[in-house]
Amino acid sequence: MSLPTLHPEFRDIAKRVNNWGRWGADDEIGTLNLITDEVVREAAASVRTGRRVPLALPLQQDGVQTGLMPGRVNPLHTMVQINQEIFGPGTVACSDDAVTMGLQAATHWDALTHVSHSGMIYNGRPAAGITAHAGAEFSGIDKPRHIVSRGILLDVARAHGTERLDGGHAVTPEDLEAAEDLAGTRVRSGDIVLVRTGQIQLYLAGDKHAYAHPSPGLSVRTPEWFHARDVAAVANDTLTFEVFPPEIEDLWLPVHALDLVEMGMLQGQNWNLEELSTACGEEARHTFLLSAMPEPFVGATGTPVAPVAIL
Repeated sequence: MSLPTLHPEFRDIAKRVNNWGRWGADDEIGTLNLITDEVVREAAASVRTGRRVPLALPLQQDGVQTGLMPGRVNPLHTMVQINQEIFGPGTVACSDDAVTMGLQAATHWDALTHVSHSGMIYNGRPAAGITAHAGAEFSGIDKPRHIVSRGILLDVARAHGTERLDGGHAVTPEDLEAAEDLAGTRVRSGDIVLVRTGQIQLYLAGDKHAYAHPSPGLSVRTPEWFHARDVAAVANDTLTFEVFPPEIEDLWLPVHALDLVEMGMLQGQNWNLEELSTACGEEARHTFLLSAMPEPFVGATGTPVAPVAIL
């Protein structure tokens, strides 16, 4: 099976979550349109303590990538000048760095152009608009410039009474609702939802191969749940985002295709939600102001991000 549209379940869900044309034929940011000025004002007003929790993994050569994705290399950091007096002896000395890395290598956002199916990307545009010279002509990661909203942690692992879901656990809408119950709140329009499985604990403990596969992740049933609640974006603490291996034999990355292509909803992966889980427990609330601005690489299909939750 080469295309997800060949599977009837995928095709039916795609019809129900499709947002093409919802914000106009020229729209390039999808569900981020749901982050309105009012949503941001309410998110800012939710800050109570000012406690700041970083959610990004360190950018380092010994990173999360295992070679599963060709070319997605962990950050290679090089010093290009060290204490160099570039304007002559006795002047201020400079040290500069350079980095080579896959833009989806560590904690990152996937742009809406990160995947395509049936030759199409979000809003009915041809995937051929992504070229070697210019990257993504439409819906590149440089287009969304305002990813600040109310964040909500759905701690699915703790809702299951565990610190880490088993590999291969498909996170269902019922799991998300159990996590809502644990949080004592409900997901609302314009929210950025962070789904904690606890899987990243394996990487933090030094076993990145166990972290990679098999992995818990979102079920093919979850896009409809996010669509019904008008979620702006979703991120989690896994390498693959969706459950891996897939729920349906030979149907690879259907959640990517439904979220990014059909719905136009950004996805985040490899987010470190461990400290946030602890902080939310201590503060007895699971909502916060979330700042997760993308690096505006023009034409890129993803970007590293250093998100911060402010409680």
